Amino acid sequence: MRIHAKTAFVQGNWMKDVQVTCANGIITDVKANAGPLAGATSIDVLLPALCNLHSHTFQRAMAGMTDFRAAGQESFWTWRDLMYRFIGHLTPDQIEAIAALTFVEMQEAGYASAAEFHYVHHQPDGTPYARLTELSDRIFAAAAETGIGLTHLPVLYTYAGVNQEPLAGGQLRFSNDVDRYLRLIDDCRAALSYMPDDTRVGIAPHSLRATSPEDLARTVQAMPDGPIHIHISEQLKEVEDVQAKLGQRPVEWLLNNAEINNRWCLIHATHMTEAETIAMAKSGAVAGLCPITESNLGDGAFNGPTYLEHGGAFGLGSDSNVRISLTEELRTLEYSRRLRDMARNVLVVGEGSVGKTLYTGAARAGSQASGRDSGEIAIGKLADLVAINRDHPALCALKDDQLFDGLCFAASDNVVTDTWSAGRHMLKSGRHIARDAITQKYRTSIKKLLKVI
Repeated sequence: MRIHAKTAFVQGNWMKDVQVTCANGIITDVKANAGPLAGATSIDVLLPALCNLHSHTFQRAMAGMTDFRAAGQESFWTWRDLMYRFIGHLTPDQIEAIAALTFVEMQEAGYASAAEFHYVHHQPDGTPYARLTELSDRIFAAAAETGIGLTHLPVLYTYAGVNQEPLAGGQLRFSNDVDRYLRLIDDCRAALSYMPDDTRVGIAPHSLRATSPEDLARTVQAMPDGPIHIHISEQLKEVEDVQAKLGQRPVEWLLNNAEINNRWCLIHATHMTEAETIAMAKSGAVAGLCPITESNLGDGAFNGPTYLEHGGAFGLGSDSNVRISLTEELRTLEYSRRLRDMARNVLVVGEGSVGKTLYTGAARAGSQASGRDSGEIAIGKLADLVAINRDHPALCALKDDQLFDGLCFAASDNVVTDTWSAGRHMLKSGRHIARDAITQKYRTSIKKLLKVI
């Protein structure tokens, strides 16, 4: 696979007339000031593509269903109740169809890979399918059909709250004790034999409220390498409940009781003290931020300025998939802090481009959190790449060093022309090559779903 780009962002620098050669999903050569390669795909601007580091694909089908205000105060917890009722009706075929369309939309937005935080494991009454990995297999199938790079993160979800209340209702589909969960992980790893070589499997203890300290420790010990993702400190009620039970706030407790390092991705980490923010930044873990979903659910704003000042790594995820847009995630992350601080150009340390800080930071940390060796255009890296159209009216007036700011604050995802996932060229001329068939399958599945919900 060969690409010729008029302009490319290569290891921190803008270069002209860049040739990129890839083999077996890996970048094998990068040359600047070179003529077009015979048979190469010619594009305008080439960038390292991002990993969408936090997604629940099934929730894509709920978009627009939960924004009617009912009696009383709406919150994350009322949204969660609606989600539980919705999930009770989903079949394996529907979960696969929804995931496939969601992955297509991610690639069309410019993501080359996705970390799927997968917690729907069983039948609606909590009974496992004949194959324990039935629903994980459906996520694998959707990833294979769409060509997206996948980091699959089966979720350990054992309790309904920090006091180890039993699961009930919609949560029954999530339920596993540690023994069955570890069998699930082993079975998912076995499935890698029929997936592309860049597919990864990690672990995801759901949260401190859905597992116990003992179960968390045992699960992490059983997984000596690979990504570890966990929801942390998303809601004030969660902070209060964990502090009442464990004697410390969620981030504080986790940093004091687990070996937090660069394997970890702490999703949301919205409500932190200044000391927690600094300690998390120094831990090497990635903050998994989901600005659109966090805005949609009214979660609050991440303490980005302090976190960046102390060298914290962050990546971006689409979480509930209520809106899949990489450009909108980037600008929402910055704008939420501008509204909070009543200031401009907040998420950059010292002087410099906010857009470059956001995009390149998310590219590097997304690679780390997903266990993919990507995030930049360099020999030996996975060929996770994205091309954008510089001639688009949103970008055509900009110099090279303004392109990231234009992408973050002026453009929409329609500037994305091509996406490669470990060299798989799945998006061409702004459209996924399998979109028509996948969209039709999705529509058929949704029609069946609407008859029962």
